[in-house]
Amino acid sequence: MTIYGIDLGTTYSCIARVDSSGRPEIIRNRLGREVTPSVVYFESPFHVVVGDDAKKAALTHPDLVVSRIKREMGHPEAELDFHDRSFTPEGISAFVLGDLVGSVREATGEEVKDVVITVPAYFGVAERESTKAAGAIAGLNVVNVVAEPVAAAFFYGVHDTDATRTVLVFDLGGGTFDTTVIRLGPGEVTVVCTDGDHQLGGADWDDRLAAHLCDLFTEQFPGTGAEDDEKFLQDIALHAEELKQSLTSRQACRHRMTFGDHTAVVEVRRDTFEAITAEFVERTMAITERTLGLAAERGVDHYDEVLLVGGSTRMPAIDTALRERFGFAPKLHEPDLAVAKGAAWFALHESVRLRRPVGDDSPAAEIARAMELPEGVVRATAERAVTNVVPRAFGVAVVDPADPDGDSFLVNHLISANTALPVQKRKQFVTAYDDQTSIQVLIYEQAGSIESEEAEHNKHIGEAVVSRLPPLRKGSPVDVTFKLDADGVLNVDVLEIKTRGTATVDIKIGDLTERQVARARDDVARLT
Repeated sequence: MTIYGIDLGTTYSCIARVDSSGRPEIIRNRLGREVTPSVVYFESPFHVVVGDDAKKAALTHPDLVVSRIKREMGHPEAELDFHDRSFTPEGISAFVLGDLVGSVREATGEEVKDVVITVPAYFGVAERESTKAAGAIAGLNVVNVVAEPVAAAFFYGVHDTDATRTVLVFDLGGGTFDTTVIRLGPGEVTVVCTDGDHQLGGADWDDRLAAHLCDLFTEQFPGTGAEDDEKFLQDIALHAEELKQSLTSRQACRHRMTFGDHTAVVEVRRDTFEAITAEFVERTMAITERTLGLAAERGVDHYDEVLLVGGSTRMPAIDTALRERFGFAPKLHEPDLAVAKGAAWFALHESVRLRRPVGDDSPAAEIARAMELPEGVVRATAERAVTNVVPRAFGVAVVDPADPDGDSFLVNHLISANTALPVQKRKQFVTAYDDQTSIQVLIYEQAGSIESEEAEHNKHIGEAVVSRLPPLRKGSPVDVTFKLDADGVLNVDVLEIKTRGTATVDIKIGDLTERQVARARDDVARLT
């Protein structure tokens, strides 16, 4: 059975597969479009609408429409209530996934079961596990998740297996931003380093333009209360995205706004739009500069290609900034579809891997026949290894030596961001107090953009406890080992040296319980 690749985007999503000719194919939705808005409308207690119609419903029923839910992935507390029922970000995302696979069923007659879903490169453990949970709620088997820049690079370089190139993937989507340095070589896709911000994307440009439009209206007609009217604001928000897209090719656009008896026709110029959103461009450039600096430390001194991925990279200001600041000559690389098509290639890679486990020498020809694909495509895919990096640092809480009372703590990182996967690191610590009969190891993941030992710059993701120990002296040695596998699952081993007391825990943060997944799956089935 085909494994499909899904680009589950903040603002738009799509699904793809490698077809019988060996080319990635986007499966169009019920409206014949390649991309579907990642918007969900809870029309009634018994029905949910996804996509373009849901986006339009925001004008009339804004309180029943959800968009940009991807930004809440990994935050289990971010539940939303509709028609007296609560829905998690994973559950809402599952409606989008369900709509995508429903389109495949209608277009091809094939039931989608196994999928690969893309995630921003800078997603942490919680967000990645939440994405997998969303797939499970949608009734899918998530074979793997793949970083969006890796998918784009996979699509870009899958057929060229001889040359060795270094590419910078600048991925600015609707709600997230990543910049990633990747080496493409014979049989390999290797991530050198990555950085990003999953709270920055084209939607921020839309919001700033919408606020500007609202200001222009209220300047002409003060005191109308338009700035507090939900319907008026939703109308502006919908048109802001359209205006942004028009300003990609035009120097100025006119827009008509009506509220009550008042109508304003305003002109928005590209230079004005670029001025009011310049801070967002600067944020992307600062992150890019950090990434290039780390890549230089790792021996990267030139770039063969700079790939612009994500629909928001169409904005001329992005191309201009990259040229002026770094001297790059970036190129658009199917910005809306590259990630989904790359996910399809990666899905094929995973399909071949599952059919030919380690130690199995089944020839590519045999697998190609079974999958009804060209042998050359299967061979090129099977022979390509993918090496990723840790997007964020991981560590443990230690007592702050500057605090004489021992009430505050710092985070000591065992694994740094951008370490190649898989990785294993061991470090010895000591107990903080006399007469400890248990050792609690609190596990943290970097939360900010820069690795920091400050507690507020890290996120608590789990713990391991060694208990039933004899009273230990302060300073007793304790070994802590972090093992992070290629799929991003963190295993933590704790060993108290004197008694050989141990504790082991697998950290898979953000995944719901089986009962919660089953309940959410029932909701999806009931409402679609």
